[in-house]
Amino acid sequence: MHVIVDYGAGNIASILKACNDIEFNVVLSKNPEMIKNADSLILPGVGAFGAAMEQLNNTGLIPLIKEHVSLGKPFLGICLGMQLLYETSYEMGKFQGLGFLKGEVVPFKNTLKVPHMGWNQLTFNKPEHPILSGIKEDDYVYFVHSYYVKTKETDVVAYTPYGVDVPAIVAKNKVVGMQFHPEKSGTVGKALLKAYKERML
Repeated sequence: MHVIVDYGAGNIASILKACNDIEFNVVLSKNPEMIKNADSLILPGVGAFGAAMEQLNNTGLIPLIKEHVSLGKPFLGICLGMQLLYETSYEMGKFQGLGFLKGEVVPFKNTLKVPHMGWNQLTFNKPEHPILSGIKEDDYVYFVHSYYVKTKETDVVAYTPYGVDVPAIVAKNKVVGMQFHPEKSGTVGKALLKAYKERML
């Protein structure tokens, strides 16, 4: 069973459709038993970090999510869901994240337009990583974000240039994060979701 965590802060309909298109059978749930027994979890997210963490805390699911990761089960964070994987965010204050990956979420400090919104290319940092098996370097994916992650280079699978090298796909063990929206990234996004389904589970 593959579960999209329902905590009120995700672009759920598009993710469900994209998963359905690749025959990835997922369910949307906030039921503790379903979360506990899930083979994999997907954490979506749109909006602000602090508000999303508050909503997630209010579900009471964080201990179960942490148990899931500690057991080495696959976990995918999408957009804000990827940022929540990290230790700290400085979006409109300072907030603690889930802490699965080392790093912090910081604002862009350059002259480029913020939010970083639209199509941008992926540059591979770890071309051998299985999550990249269905796509090519320089493929385009769709971003919408005003903050980005500063993290260990060893956890960066692919990045995209936007004033700085923005970590676009990160991974450590079975935890994977995508800063962009795979569900809005056409065939490339579906190929990434398919690689998660077929190579990470």
